[in-house]
Amino acid sequence: MPEMEPLTQRDCALLGISYGQLLMDPISFQMDTKNQWVCLVRLLSNDPEWLSAKVKFFLPNTDLGSRNEAPDPTKRVLLQLRELHAQGPATWQAFIHCVCMELEVPLELEVLLLSTWGHEGGEFPSPLETGEEREPEPQLSYGLKRPHQSCGSSPLLKQSRKQYLAELAKRYLQLLRTSAQQRYGGKLPGPGQPLAFHQAYIPTVLQWGRATASFNMQEGASTGTLKAEDGTEVSLQDLFNARADKGPRVTVLLGKAGMGKTTLTHWLCQRWANGQLDCFQALFLFEFRQLNLITSVLTLPQLLFDVYLSPEADSDAVFQYLEENARGVLLIFDGLEEALHPCSSGDGASPEAPGPALALFSGLCRGTLLPGCRIMATSRPGKLPDCLPTEAATIHMWGFDGPRVEKYVGCFFSTQPLKEAALTELRVNLRLRSMCAVPALCRVACLCLRHLLPGLSPGQSAALLPTVTQNYMQMVLALSPLGYRATSSLLGLGEVALEALEAGKVIFSAKDIPPSVMAFGAALGLLTSFCVCTGPRQQQIGYAFTHLSLQQFFAALHLMVSPSVEKDELTRHVTLNSRWVLRTKARLGLLDHVPTFLAGLASCACRPFLNHLTQRGEAWVGSRQAEVIRALKKLATRRLTGPKVIELCHCVGETQEPELASLTARSLPYHLPFHNFLLTYTDLAALTNILEHRDAPIHLAFEGCPLEPCFPEALAGCGQVENLSFKSRRCGDAFAEALSRSLPTMSSLKKLGLAGSKITARGIQHLVQALPRCPYLEEVSFQDNQLKDQEVLKIVEVLPSLPWLRKLDLSQNNVSVSTLLCLTKAAVTCPTIRMLQVRKTDLIVLLSPPAEASAELRGSPDPQGNASQSREPQRRSLTLRLQECQLTISDVEMLIAQLPEGPYLDEVDLSGNQLENEGCLLVAEAASQRHIARKLDLSDNGLSVAGMHRVLSALSTCRTLADLHVSLKHKTVVLTFAPELEEQEVTQERAVFPDSLMLRMPSKLPQCSPRVRLVHCGLRAEHLEELCVSLGGSCCLGHLDLSGNALGDQGAAQLVRWLPRLGTLQSLNLSENGLSLDTVFSLAQCFSTVRWVLHLDVSFKSQSVILRGDRRARDLSAGEPLPEFPAGAQSSGFGRPCTPRSFCLRECRLEPLSLASLCETLEKCPGPLEIKLSCVVLSDQSLDTLLWHLPRLPQLSLLQLSQTPLPTQSPVLLARLFTLCPRVQKVDLRSLHEVTVNFRSNKEQKGGCCGFTGCGLSQDHMETLCKSLRTCEDLSQLDLSANQLGDDGLRCLLKWLPQVPISASLNLSGNSVSPESALCLMETLSSCLRVREATMNLGSEQSFWIHFSQQEETEKTLSSVPLGEPFALPVNEAVGTQLTECIFRPEHMTRLAAGLSQAWQLTELALMRCCLSLGDLAVLLSLVKRPRGLLSLRVEERWMGRAGLLTLHRVCAQASGNVTEISVSETQQQLCIQLRFPRQENPEAVALRLAHCDLDTHHSLLTRQLMDTCTWLQRLSLSQVNICTAGSQLLQSLLSLSELRQFRLASSRVSPEGQAHLASGLSHCHRLEELDLSNSQLGEGKGSLVLKRAREDKYWLKKLDLSHFPLGVSTLAVLTEALSHMTLLRSLCLSRNDIGDIGCYHLSQALRAATSLEELGLSHNQIGDMGAQHIAAILPTLPELRKIDLSANGISPTGGVQLAESLALCKHLEELMLGYNPLGDLTALGLAQGLPQHLRVLHLQSSRLGPKGALSLGQALDGCPHLEEISLAENSLAGQVPHLCRGLPLLRQIDLVSCEIDNQAAKPLAAGLALCPALEEILLSWNLLGDEAAAELAQVLPRMNRLKRLDLEKNRITAYGAGLLAEGLAHGSGIQVIRLWNNHIPPDAAHRLQSHEPRLDFAFFPNQPQAPRGS
Repeated sequence: MPEMEPLTQRDCALLGISYGQLLMDPISFQMDTKNQWVCLVRLLSNDPEWLSAKVKFFLPNTDLGSRNEAPDPTKRVLLQLRELHAQGPATWQAFIHCVCMELEVPLELEVLLLSTWGHEGGEFPSPLETGEEREPEPQLSYGLKRPHQSCGSSPLLKQSRKQYLAELAKRYLQLLRTSAQQRYGGKLPGPGQPLAFHQAYIPTVLQWGRATASFNMQEGASTGTLKAEDGTEVSLQDLFNARADKGPRVTVLLGKAGMGKTTLTHWLCQRWANGQLDCFQALFLFEFRQLNLITSVLTLPQLLFDVYLSPEADSDAVFQYLEENARGVLLIFDGLEEALHPCSSGDGASPEAPGPALALFSGLCRGTLLPGCRIMATSRPGKLPDCLPTEAATIHMWGFDGPRVEKYVGCFFSTQPLKEAALTELRVNLRLRSMCAVPALCRVACLCLRHLLPGLSPGQSAALLPTVTQNYMQMVLALSPLGYRATSSLLGLGEVALEALEAGKVIFSAKDIPPSVMAFGAALGLLTSFCVCTGPRQQQIGYAFTHLSLQQFFAALHLMVSPSVEKDELTRHVTLNSRWVLRTKARLGLLDHVPTFLAGLASCACRPFLNHLTQRGEAWVGSRQAEVIRALKKLATRRLTGPKVIELCHCVGETQEPELASLTARSLPYHLPFHNFLLTYTDLAALTNILEHRDAPIHLAFEGCPLEPCFPEALAGCGQVENLSFKSRRCGDAFAEALSRSLPTMSSLKKLGLAGSKITARGIQHLVQALPRCPYLEEVSFQDNQLKDQEVLKIVEVLPSLPWLRKLDLSQNNVSVSTLLCLTKAAVTCPTIRMLQVRKTDLIVLLSPPAEASAELRGSPDPQGNASQSREPQRRSLTLRLQECQLTISDVEMLIAQLPEGPYLDEVDLSGNQLENEGCLLVAEAASQRHIARKLDLSDNGLSVAGMHRVLSALSTCRTLADLHVSLKHKTVVLTFAPELEEQEVTQERAVFPDSLMLRMPSKLPQCSPRVRLVHCGLRAEHLEELCVSLGGSCCLGHLDLSGNALGDQGAAQLVRWLPRLGTLQSLNLSENGLSLDTVFSLAQCFSTVRWVLHLDVSFKSQSVILRGDRRARDLSAGEPLPEFPAGAQSSGFGRPCTPRSFCLRECRLEPLSLASLCETLEKCPGPLEIKLSCVVLSDQSLDTLLWHLPRLPQLSLLQLSQTPLPTQSPVLLARLFTLCPRVQKVDLRSLHEVTVNFRSNKEQKGGCCGFTGCGLSQDHMETLCKSLRTCEDLSQLDLSANQLGDDGLRCLLKWLPQVPISASLNLSGNSVSPESALCLMETLSSCLRVREATMNLGSEQSFWIHFSQQEETEKTLSSVPLGEPFALPVNEAVGTQLTECIFRPEHMTRLAAGLSQAWQLTELALMRCCLSLGDLAVLLSLVKRPRGLLSLRVEERWMGRAGLLTLHRVCAQASGNVTEISVSETQQQLCIQLRFPRQENPEAVALRLAHCDLDTHHSLLTRQLMDTCTWLQRLSLSQVNICTAGSQLLQSLLSLSELRQFRLASSRVSPEGQAHLASGLSHCHRLEELDLSNSQLGEGKGSLVLKRAREDKYWLKKLDLSHFPLGVSTLAVLTEALSHMTLLRSLCLSRNDIGDIGCYHLSQALRAATSLEELGLSHNQIGDMGAQHIAAILPTLPELRKIDLSANGISPTGGVQLAESLALCKHLEELMLGYNPLGDLTALGLAQGLPQHLRVLHLQSSRLGPKGALSLGQALDGCPHLEEISLAENSLAGQVPHLCRGLPLLRQIDLVSCEIDNQAAKPLAAGLALCPALEEILLSWNLLGDEAAAELAQVLPRMNRLKRLDLEKNRITAYGAGLLAEGLAHGSGIQVIRLWNNHIPPDAAHRLQSHEPRLDFAFFPNQPQAPRGS
């Protein structure tokens, strides 16, 4: 380090020291603290400019006055040091560090300075005195020092007040300019402040946002008085020009961080100080980051004078001048987003009241303070204060575009070689160029290039400056002084930056920053200083980073390298900040860009730099970088909003990790929307950089986002974007020009949308030139762009050059009628346009897709191979929709003139225009001459009645007209056309249901029968003749609708005369024409005069009158719940002989005379005939009249009275119908409101049904009713449910019951009967011998049924089990009655026993939950006595579950007859006893009874008594009981009875002592034929003993069931040994015993002796293939085998094939169960080759069968005469089902659940099912069946007479298919339920369908089967 020059004698004198002392001891002199000042002054005298710069840094805005103008350099240095010293120790220490860091200080002096003044504990002596008188210290002032005021008299004495004010204001305004020049106009040295050095200002891109809009709402497009349009660029001259005074007074400048907002405000101040902004007299600039430091409230004068700059004197007078000249005052507020205190937009306190800074800003904006002044505020995008006025103008600051970047670089570099080199690097490095769009980053990049360019080869900047973070890193490296170890200072800066950001702090005091760090930041220009005001006249020096992003960079650096920061805290800062949240935040977050810098520091390129700072090794640094990468990967896989996606792309791009970029790109959704937040070019560039790593296409949508004009340039070359859309008023011509440059480079772009922009002709010209270079575009939208006619035509002109284009949207633009006709001509001539749709402002053009376009050029091939026809190109179809376009007749003439040259017209819509009659006629004539395929719409064109007749005449020759709908009231005129013949054939081929729904489709399609609807047209009788003449010329008129007119009775009568001349109609609608009831009756004559009339449907109140033919008009029955069927569906599909005529009359009052007239009219009607009436009221006389005329209507098949109140005597009158009219088959009366009378034809069977439900019948009606019914010859069913009979009425009915000839059933449910009625029923059974079954339930259901037999039988059955549950006796011999919840008392037992004793034919009685006690049951058994026969008594009571076996047997001992059967089930709480009368003595039982006489105990007494009653016991069944020791002793006695043939002990528990008794008892059962010990808990040891004793002398055993029995090794050995002797065994069941293959081997060996075996059950034993082979080996030795069950045994195709071979030898096999084994198709093929001929049951569910195996089985089973049940469920049949050609005559159930059966297989499946007449249950749930399958099943349902249940759960049937099934149900009366849960049927549709047909079940849990009506 060079030596400092020695002090001269003059210098010593100036400093006040002795020169001799210095010469004598220079070292001691320097060691003295006072003398260090001398050395410091001498050192700094060599570089006064450096010292001035430091003084400017540490003392900003300080006026040193004459001190800096001192002629002596040494004195000037001393004065400057004195000012620095006066700021305190912190400032002085930082200055000393700057001296030692930046200047060449001798080593010994540097040590002295740092040791004395360079640390916090050092000395702080007073400065040297110069010998002169010390001047007072200058006061730190934010402004300039006021000039000295001359002494004199007061100005008020010399001048007027006005002149004084003017002079005072003039001096203050000059003082403002001088202050602004000093603050913003000074030039700083280059080396000292590299980030803030002075250079020429380059303005950024400014763009008008909005001139009037609310800041709390989304970006709008409303404009205020400002003439500049939204989205147009604005220059700085436009901000404050003369026109600006007429615009908004408040202007908000919006720009992202680094865009140069603060730089612009400083430049404006500089321009104003230089006199360039002459429109403003005064300018004030405030920064909210400084205003936030003011804690006290202020007034506006205090803000202007105390905080900014004080006037010389009389501040009130100056403020008054500013108020009077407020229009010349400009106040600039920088950093509005940093405002801390909220402000209210409403009126608050007095304007002069003090408040926070933001409140003053609010008052200025609202005009309550300094009204008329101009306000300019800068802010980042986001939530802005509510106090901003709605008329405030916004300007978006976008940074630099390309030319501005080059201009800035040119100004930055002073030498031409460096300038050229820098520009070359920017042109080569596009990523660096995109970063330079941000002015702050552009300055950083230039600093880096200035440092790197001297040693850089061309193009190498891409490797050194690839990211923003690395730019900052290179800048720090470039600015660090050589030779100085900056590590600690860099780390110190990072710590200071992070702590401040987390505390929300951006301004520091000298105490906040260590002196060495302060010196380092000042030396590198990283810190800036300024004077801040903390209150009125309270000022201090503040420091801050030169930019917030620099502070964020150092904070991220500290997080990455500081050992004190844990990894969890590090990853906590890796977050994504949504810019949408800013709309609700009061201020921006200061840590927003820290995650981006952290991501950048995680790049591998930053690792050496970080390692140098930490000195902890690359592994430690790498681990922290990996944590950041890991956190970003987690964020990349989340579902993010648009703002967070942009932030993530910035972070990922900074990492330079290809793997992370690829993960992020893949995780982005296809549709990526961005809504309502500001986006810049750099944002989109970050996104496109990520998209380069994506393979899949993507859709980018930008809506409501303020976009930079050069924003689309970032899309250049992006091949991943498939759909691109913009919707923003900010998009102008510059945006369109930039977009046009990028579009041709986007190779995958298919859809382009640009809506709601401000594009003019210039922008459209650029886009039109670019579109032809985008050949793969399929959709283009230019909605709402305010395009004019010429622009629209230019766009349309390029359509031929876009071959793949499908849609062009030009809606919401300005298009005239003339241009519209030009568009129609283009649509006619352009070969690719297929639709032009215009409606008001909507304009859409649809074009042919590529396949259609190519087909038109090649021509469609002829299906028959006609070469000449294949060469002809297919004509193009075109749709024209010109709605509400104000077209007139002249315009239509021009349009019609264009059409002959054009293509095939598909649809023409001219509704909402001004065509009038002539125009409509002109179009109708053209339509009849030129074929229109679908529709012509002329609605709302002013058509009148006269014009309508002319239009009808013009259309009379049009043979393709399908529908004409005219409603003059609703202004509707719509013509629908039918396709031509060849088009109908194509349509027929493409039908959804080609086979099922087109029932018996004719080979030739019928001629079109048009529908003419002239509704609400005001037609009267006088119009009919002209109308019918016009209609008479029409060919094959199908439907005529004249509803809503005024024809009246005269018109209706006239129309009836014209009907034969109008041809064969399908329907005629005369609704709402004011017809009387007599006229309606006269219309019934049409049944006999007009052949096509088959149905007359009249709703008199609503005036609905419809005549229909054979075909049902869909629109006339829109309210019906069921779908439509084609014509003839009933006759061809459901077997009806012909369609009956029907007369339906609703909502009227019918008197006797009217009814007589109606019946007389209908007598002439040919049959069959249905009459359906719904009357308001029907009197007794009217009902008598109607019933009297019924025999005179021999053609009548149905009479229905619905919703008609009937008299109380109606049941009696209707009951006489069976006598008056023998053809009556069924009478059904419900609730005295609904009557249905069915009549039989002569060919049908006899047997009538009568039902009177809910009619209030009581005892008084029974005698009369029964007398009426007893004359019926054959009454099969009588339903009297839901009436009020009670016990008396029931007794009366039962009295007359033998005289009423009922042959089937009597329903008495819901009649409020009591147990008395049950007793009465029992007493009546003896006199009514035809009763076959009776069920009575007095619980909540209240059901009571009596079933009769055709003839008197000898046996009666009274059963308490649910209806249909089988009894022990055969069904044809045992008949029963059910008594459930009939609460009997003890006194009832005598009557009940008497009834049973008298009804000796009764064989079974069941009493379910009738509250019988143990004593009641014993009394009943003891009292019942019969002369002969059997009686089975079944009792269910709760106490039976806990009574015990002994107690139940004690009851049995009380029986008066011999007990032949005992069945006990404790779980079911049931006891069943069978008695035989008379009681007889068994001689063999005497010895047994004497054996129990040895001990006179209670147990012996019970045993003897039981032996007496059970001496003939044949069957003993104990199920789910617990047998104790005493019970087992009794059981042992019972087992010793000689007549016992069957013993069952199932699912029971026996005590250890009782097992010995059980074994002993079984050893004495020598004649036992059936033994069932299944699922009994005996234990392996005792089980072996029981089994061993049970096998002794059991040679007669025929059936053995040991399912789920503990078969251990020993037990199995006992069993196999026993089986070898059971030669008569017929049934053996060993299921669920885990026998295994070894046990199966032993078992098979033992079964070789069982040659009589018929049933073998070995399911769930896991015998596997080896066991299957053992079983297969013995099957040929079992010739009588009829049933085998090997389910769930793990048998594969290996064992299955061998089984199939052996099963083929079992000639008598009837039931084969192999389900739940992976048998495969090989086994199925083997079974198909040798199926037993007597097979009845085949179960192969879940057997891994495929289509091949299923088809082979189907072929083998087809025609099998004995098959009753088949199950192939849970097999993957892949749409293939067994094909049945010959059918299965006895098949009852087929199970095809979950077999992947689809619609394609539905037709052969339904055809096969139709060949199975005995089917009762079809299971097709969990398949793929849809409506087509439903249609097929609906056709075969009526033919399946025995079908009860059809399961279609979990399929794909819609409401339409369910309606088809309901229609099929109507003709298949035996079906009880169709399950449709979890199909594609909405709940409302399901409810509607079920209300119409209750047998459709849509519930999750199956409902009870519905009995079909009339069954």
